[in-house]
Order: sequence, then C-alpha cells, then structure tokens
Amino acid sequence: MSGVGALRRWLGAPAPVAATRWVVIDVESSGLDIEHDHLLAIGAVALQLRGDAPPRIALGDSFELVLRHEAERADKPNILLHGIGVGAQRQGMDPVQALLVFEQWLGDAPLVAFHSAFDEGMIGRAMRQHLGRKPGNRWVDLAAVAPVLLPRVRAHSLDEWMAHFGIVCATRHQAVSDALATAELLLKLWPALRAQSRDCSFRALQGVAAQRRWLQPS
Repeated sequence: MSGVGALRRWLGAPAPVAATRWVVIDVESSGLDIEHDHLLAIGAVALQLRGDAPPRIALGDSFELVLRHEAERADKPNILLHGIGVGAQRQGMDPVQALLVFEQWLGDAPLVAFHSAFDEGMIGRAMRQHLGRKPGNRWVDLAAVAPVLLPRVRAHSLDEWMAHFGIVCATRHQAVSDALATAELLLKLWPALRAQSRDCSFRALQGVAAQRRWLQPS
C-alpha cells in the first residue's frame, strides 16, 4: 500500500472514487443501408463519471477520423449532408489501421448513441470486414431513453430534442459534433434519470431504454 493510501486508511478517510468512462459516438456513412453502404467517419467523445456526480464531458478525450474509401460514384445528396466528399474519402486513413486505432482508443467503455442500432451496425460490419471481429462493448440508445424519462416532451429526432433543450451543434451531421450534441443531451436528461432511480449505472440506463419497447403501441 502506498504511503497516501495507508494514511487515508489510518485517518478513516474514504479512498477516492475511481472514474468510470463512457463513450458517446456518432458515425457518418455513404448511405442508410447497413448491409451495403460504407462507414465513412467515426466521431466520439468520452464522459467521465465519478461517484454520484453528474457526468462530465471530457473534451480532451475525443476521437475523430475519416476512413479511406474509393468512391465509385459521388452520392451528391449524401455528400451535401455530411460534407465528406470524394477527395476526403480517398485521402482518409486505411480502414484496417483506422479501426485498430479506434478499437484501442475505445477500450471496453460502454457506448451511447442516438438511434444506436445504425451506429452499432455500421461499426460492427466494418470491423468484421476489416478486422474479422466486432467490438463487444455494451450499447444504449438515447433515442429510447429520452421519451421514457420525459414522456410529455413531443420530440423524436435528435434535432427536436436539441431544440427542446436549446442545445447548439457546431456542425450538424459532422460525426464528432453530433456525438458532442448527443453527450449534451444525456447531461440534460441526467436529472430525470436521477429522479427515477438512484442507480445511474450504465445497466440502469439500458433498463430505461428497454422500457421504451414496452411503452410503444403495437
């Protein structure tokens, strides 16, 4: 035991609570077909959680890259949406190297996304294709969490939730900016989560998301 640790024990002071790391993520792709379109970019920002304190966005612990993709044809409406043109796609990082870097940065952190099935599907398919495996990280869909915590708010899309809370996104449909906006949304929802349950673990957040399936009309 270190000298500081021994002193704390002798004085009866509690040991410092280790920080928990979550990652909020967003992707950009060549289209909306998970089975056929390509992963173009990943943007993510980490959250630090310590004890009972609300999460803190760790701007210094963020991630952004564009994967190299030889675009056979330019999908102009899609490019206008995310701004990753043919030149940027061809100058991106080699997919194998990019996904290895991402995998190392991510570690075992659980993942939060808005409409997470798409992000999870695009990342999983790309990793299976290029690395022969997919990440085993846990996911939660903030699009399912938000209406359970605040059922009276008439919002569905990320833009509508941002408008409700007055969240400003620097560059909409840029992966890292959208990830930051999603992280800010989670912080706005945190008081409602605390009001519903003292347990603010990732498992609890997944439990809230699961309630959405039961509340949806058949």
